[in-house]
Amino acid sequence: MISEPELDGAWESARPAEVAQDETARPRGPLRPWWGVAAAVVATSALWAGGLYAFGGWPAAEPEVRYAVTDNLCGQFKAPALASALGGFKVSDPRKGDRHPALDWASCNHNGDRADGSGGFAVVAVVELHKKTDPGPEFALGSLYSRAFGDDLQWEEVPGLGEQTLVGSSEISDGLRLRVRDGGAVFTFELMFFDRMEEAPDPQAALPARPDPEALTAAAVEDARALMAALRKD
Repeated sequence: MISEPELDGAWESARPAEVAQDETARPRGPLRPWWGVAAAVVATSALWAGGLYAFGGWPAAEPEVRYAVTDNLCGQFKAPALASALGGFKVSDPRKGDRHPALDWASCNHNGDRADGSGGFAVVAVVELHKKTDPGPEFALGSLYSRAFGDDLQWEEVPGLGEQTLVGSSEISDGLRLRVRDGGAVFTFELMFFDRMEEAPDPQAALPARPDPEALTAAAVEDARALMAALRKD
């Protein structure tokens, strides 16, 4: 710590004369060069920065974003494999999404009727491009919606797609959810079935048949791979 400036010139002449004369009799040590002070400041800053990094306080690098979203995501997400497994789409609803310095996103909904007329289904795709923070540490926690309302899905790893892929299925509800992370990009695909309740359901009646879950998962993975290829930047 420097308790008193040791400078010459203008500062010396600006002090009261009697003080300056009184101190002329006292021996003075050599002045500390300015570059010595600067070096000390730099060294202190380096030690502080090193300690900050060691304790995890250094800002993390921005994640690599290898994809770009468009306003009409349905234009890229045709989902032919799921459409074939489900009997075709009836309505497609592109959602424009939003652009932000921290996050770009877009979504697409495909809807259709089941072949037996017992209800319908919806296929939803959401693409999120995280540009400031790495989504990896929180990826396994699921979406904000699922954390807020809860779900009963059991998650399993799917190899060979992106850096990490999880598929969720349930024993008490139909449909599936597929989530893919690749760098700063997160792709979410969800399939939901709906039953028509025009009349009170007969408790003894058999439930409507559903496509094979493994076949639906394979179709969702195929369509996810195609969408990622379509959105990938050169």
